[in-house]
Amino acid sequence: MKIRNKVLLAIICFCATTTFAQIPNGYYNSTRDLCGEELRQKLYTIISSHTAISYGDLWGAYQQTDLRSNGKIWDIYSDCDFTYSTDQCGSYSRECDCYNREHSVPQSWFGEASPMKTDLFHIYPTDGWVNNRRGNLPLGTVSNPTYTSGNGSKIGACSYSGYTGTVFEPVDEYKGDLARTYFYMSVCYKDKNLGQTSESMFEGSQLKPWALRMLIEWHYADPVSQKEIDRNNAVYAIQHNRNPFIDCPYFVDAIWNDHCDFESCLGSVDATLITAMPKLSASPNPTTEMLGISSDRTMTSVSIFNILGEKTFYIEQETNFAEINIGQYENGIYFVLATFHDGSSATTKIIKY
Repeated sequence: MKIRNKVLLAIICFCATTTFAQIPNGYYNSTRDLCGEELRQKLYTIISSHTAISYGDLWGAYQQTDLRSNGKIWDIYSDCDFTYSTDQCGSYSRECDCYNREHSVPQSWFGEASPMKTDLFHIYPTDGWVNNRRGNLPLGTVSNPTYTSGNGSKIGACSYSGYTGTVFEPVDEYKGDLARTYFYMSVCYKDKNLGQTSESMFEGSQLKPWALRMLIEWHYADPVSQKEIDRNNAVYAIQHNRNPFIDCPYFVDAIWNDHCDFESCLGSVDATLITAMPKLSASPNPTTEMLGISSDRTMTSVSIFNILGEKTFYIEQETNFAEINIGQYENGIYFVLATFHDGSSATTKIIKY
């Protein structure tokens, strides 16, 4: 097995023992040992044949999928305090007037076709005014906003390399949510054209290169939250399909970073092996320069990989602590891989900024 793929193997094993507790038995069993386009095709066969609801039924679905613990609508575009039963749009003249049904992948990108038009996984309840301001804009990063919503979402010229038009930037808290939404759409509608306008982030069903790079960064910088897990389970109860990238976030690496040659850990995992796994931590994390790697066992080597699986650092040394200067690294997501005397390994994610 290639060293770089040990990173993915360890992470997929972790995935199998965490969020998978909510997944129906055997749901992803057929993905075993697959990666790249083969895995994307297999996930497509698992999730594409879902139950399509009507456009009007989206309102009622939000009562199961998008309520906060206080019973208010969970709006990712604003901090407005919307009541589920009374604040549906309607007309609006400012932020916080009402909420509507936001296609996070705009309808014009896929010609308003079904079943994309009513797929709950990408249709969120959001403030009507902010939704209108976003319109059909792609997602992106903004340095000099021309508009900022109440929760900090921004509109302006794209500052992310590869696209120069006007974009909509959500707040950091929901960037990973939207990235995993877009990965879902790319897989679930693999046979559809999601790139029917120039603003679209898709070419056919594939994400454009600049968009894919950015969304992978968002995916790692904003890991799966309990909100996403709960929403995934609620949508499954209605549509009878799931978002694989919420259930197992490292499907992203397996498909788009081409991390192959690994065993799948999506089957049963021996709990005694999990508790016996060595612990690995990085501090400070995120970091701008110095990084401390520590473990409860003596490490025999420490490696660092970028998100493409390329090794950027390696040292052989018997130690419980290693200090590494990554100040020269480009900002982004990296993985640390530590090996031990018994042949086991452990990984942890780090962020350089």
